[in-house]
Amino acid sequence: MAKEYIEQREGNYYVAGTRISLDSIVHAFRRGESPETICQNFELLRLEEVYGAIAYYLANQAEFDAYLIRQGVKWAEGRCGAEPLPADLRDRLMHAREEMHTTRRL
Repeated sequence: MAKEYIEQREGNYYVAGTRISLDSIVHAFRRGESPETICQNFELLRLEEVYGAIAYYLANQAEFDAYLIRQGVKWAEGRCGAEPLPADLRDRLMHAREEMHTTRRL
């Protein structure tokens, strides 16, 4: 019996039983990350699930690539319609990001 690694919810694709989008796995795969590296970056996933997600993508590549294009358009529309962050909030977020990256490198 075949195991299902991907499920569709509300028009989006996810690794079955998780909130991790197939989009995230595919983008990492396209960047050249190995399944092992992707698995390390998504600690909730087992290597089997990462391979299953990649296999699903490769088997449905044309359909999924069209989906990614539609998602990209939605994100772009959302960014255009979004109000800019207040300057003080943006500054605090940038400071927190810098601290996070500095702490990781140590």
